[in-house]
Amino acid sequence: MNPQHPPRDVVILGGGLAGLTLALQLRQREPDLDILVLERRAGPAPEAAHKVGESTVEVGAHYFDKVVGLGDHLRERHLRKFGFRFFFSEGRRDLDQVTEIGASRHLSVPSYQIDRGIFENFLVEEARRRGIEVIEGSMVRQIHLAESSADPAALHRVGYSLGTSPHEVDSRWVVDACGRAGLIKRKLGLAEPNNHAAHAIWFRIKDRIEIDRWTDNAEWRGRCDPPARWLSTNHLVGAGYWVWLIPLSSGSHSVGIVADPAIHPLDTMDTFEKAMDWFQTYQPLLFDELDGKRHLLQDFAFFKRFSYGCKQVYSADRWALTGEAGLFLDPFYSPGSDFIAISNTYITELVSMDRRGERLGARVQVFDQLLHSFYESTLALYQDQYPIFGDPEVLPVKVIWDYTYYWGVLAQFVFHDRLADLSSLAALRTELAQCQALNRAVQDFLRAWSVVSEKRNPAVMLDQAALPWFAELNRSLNDTLDAAGFVARIRASNAQLHTLAGQILGRALADHPGLDTGALGRLVAPDPAANDPARALLPGRLPEPVG
Repeated sequence: MNPQHPPRDVVILGGGLAGLTLALQLRQREPDLDILVLERRAGPAPEAAHKVGESTVEVGAHYFDKVVGLGDHLRERHLRKFGFRFFFSEGRRDLDQVTEIGASRHLSVPSYQIDRGIFENFLVEEARRRGIEVIEGSMVRQIHLAESSADPAALHRVGYSLGTSPHEVDSRWVVDACGRAGLIKRKLGLAEPNNHAAHAIWFRIKDRIEIDRWTDNAEWRGRCDPPARWLSTNHLVGAGYWVWLIPLSSGSHSVGIVADPAIHPLDTMDTFEKAMDWFQTYQPLLFDELDGKRHLLQDFAFFKRFSYGCKQVYSADRWALTGEAGLFLDPFYSPGSDFIAISNTYITELVSMDRRGERLGARVQVFDQLLHSFYESTLALYQDQYPIFGDPEVLPVKVIWDYTYYWGVLAQFVFHDRLADLSSLAALRTELAQCQALNRAVQDFLRAWSVVSEKRNPAVMLDQAALPWFAELNRSLNDTLDAAGFVARIRASNAQLHTLAGQILGRALADHPGLDTGALGRLVAPDPAANDPARALLPGRLPEPVG
């Protein structure tokens, strides 16, 4: 059948978080762009929609707020996150007597706990308010991709059904944002496995889980201002796994277990009853909290192997993939919205270039390489790292390193609008390669250190807000920098990462002089300042083991 409408500029397959924010970003960049969003779901999503990705971090929050212009909605309808928080609480019922990692106060740059149902319903309304057509209840049945962009008149054709009625639409651009269904990925054989084997189960309870009430210790409660740890993305950690606790503005609480199958197999937790038995053994305080609330269970789901790559996400033939339709990492540091922000920004750049009549080939290749580089660098934070998660000595150091790398490099590119600035990227080629190599070396070294660490777990709070340089790095994301200032910032971050890596080496060797330093020892020298409270970039040393 022939299309019933004139060709569209862009058709987006999927009206979830990635597709709708892309539509809004495209409309802001190109106000006269004719955009159609096809969404499979018919009608509004339920509140506390059954989707992962409620916790945002700085890049994703900045994108939703400043780039797409949704800040008022975030502040009015969602919860401001009290950062990440980690408790080494395996097998314990005395939360105030274990090591805690977290900030005692809010840092400068906000992030949010997003109720996906509320957010995505608002995105549909906002897209329509901005003149974007969103067709809900539309099932994509067929995609015919134009063979070559060399023909400026070449159009893609998408066939979809609306109820029992078939429809077709032609479009200059087609973007797959349909999530794990990956329509274009499957059509073109672009799926690519990675070496990160992990699984997740998750569910929602229609009640608050106020971790602050898990102890009557007034001194422990008073360590945070506000005394509201429940607003954090709380991680209950142990060797080979972590449990998330994420509050939602609708009054529900999201709970999940993410695990390495070699240590905690999926079949030990793939039903709610099995998960509850697992909590009783590994996180008994959470079991106590949930045991009387079983009747408040809203949903339950699991992914056997959630992390994957994609051979190609952008094409000069005017198609692209974004969100989970392309690649997915790991939820430990909540990077999902970050990669939506990055990918959507590159797609918006390409569509704008195309409208100006510019050739896409070289730029597509660069953007695809950049996204994959960010993906590989971030994947290194998780791959083979799950055994470290139960180590109260090494994990706090890893968290500081990972956030220094994130705020110092990737987040700087996003906040200062330099993701597509090829001149800055060219000027920083050496520094970025050094940062990437150093990160891999540090991750390898952390694994080796954890094998021999004492794993001391004293009753202390390792307060990230008490590290002035760390709080300042977060604040620096709000600076306004010109091109020269930005290049200087990344070079300073590179230098800071090398200093921090040297201190990590010095801290570990102080306790384990014979430890093999591996590639890290070839890149940096051990820095004894790691053991000097006046000069250390790392959290304070833990007390010596008793006995």
